[in-house]
Amino acid sequence: MTIQTAPASLAPSEEAADQPIEIRKFDAPLGAEVIGLDLSKPLSKADFARIHRAHLDHHVLVFRDQRITPDEQVAFSKRFGPLQIHVLHQFGLAGHPEVLIVSNIVENGKPIGLGDAGHFWHSDLSYKDKPSLGSLLHAQELPAIGGDTLFANQHLAWDALPAHLRNAVEGRVAEHTYLAKYAELQQRSPWRPNLSAEQIAQVRPVTHPIVRTHPETGRRALFVSEHFTTRVIGVPEDESRALLAELFAHSTRPEFIYRHQWRERDMVFWDNRSVMHLAAGTPDDQRRKLYRTTIEGDAPF
Repeated sequence: MTIQTAPASLAPSEEAADQPIEIRKFDAPLGAEVIGLDLSKPLSKADFARIHRAHLDHHVLVFRDQRITPDEQVAFSKRFGPLQIHVLHQFGLAGHPEVLIVSNIVENGKPIGLGDAGHFWHSDLSYKDKPSLGSLLHAQELPAIGGDTLFANQHLAWDALPAHLRNAVEGRVAEHTYLAKYAELQQRSPWRPNLSAEQIAQVRPVTHPIVRTHPETGRRALFVSEHFTTRVIGVPEDESRALLAELFAHSTRPEFIYRHQWRERDMVFWDNRSVMHLAAGTPDDQRRKLYRTTIEGDAPF
C-alpha cells in the first residue's frame, strides 16, 4: 500500500529562503552530516536539490537536532515520492498510517511498535515489487546505551566482489520474501503478531536482480540480504544456499560499514537502493522509540 505524493503546496518552494547548509562527509565508507538545515522550515528548491544530490552521493544523511512533528516528517518524505505503509499496520502511528513506530516499549502488556526491526541485515521492503527508495528514521526516545544502526555500502560491495562471484551472479535473479525469517523472529520476541490472510497477500514472494542498477546514478550494487532473500532462481538448492552465504558475508565486510550512534532528535535518511542496514540491539531495560517513513522506489533492474 502506498500514500500518494504531497500536494503542490508541500513541494520545494522557490520563494522559501535558502538555509546555510553544509554537507560534511563522514570519515567512513558512506554517510554525511547535513549541517544548518531545519526541516521544520519551508525548503527552497535550491536546498532540496542539494539534499537530493547529497543523498545520491553519500547514501546516508544525518540531520541533527530536528525538532519536527510527524506531519513535518511525512511532508518532507513525500517530496521524494509516494510513501509506503508497512504490512504490520498495527504499529502505525495514530493518525499517521505512513509512520511506522520502531520501538521496544511495551505499554499495558502490548508493544507500541516494532521492537525487533532491523534484527537482520536488509534493505527496506525488498520483498515488494517496488522496494523502498529510501527510509527516514527520526529519534523520539533513545537508550542510554546501545541502539546503534549499521549501514553497509552495497556499491562498494559490488566493486570489491571477487571475479568468481561476479561470474556466478551476473544476470541472475533471487527471490525475496517478508516471511523468510518471520517464524524465527516470532519465537524470540513479542513484536511479531500472527499475520492475517490480507497481510500475507500483501507480501507474496517477488524476484529481483542480484545486482541492481541505481536508477538515478547508474551505479551497480548488490541487492540480496540475509533477512529477505531466500534463493537464487534457476540454481540447485545447495548451490543457491552456498552462493547466498558467500554474498551475505561479503556484503557486510567492515570496510563497507558506517555505524551510526544516535543523538537526541537525529533524523537519518538512507538510500535503500545503495545500502543495507542492521540494528545493533538495545538492552531490554532501555527504552527506544523512533518514527520511520518509507518512500516507494522503482522496480529494480
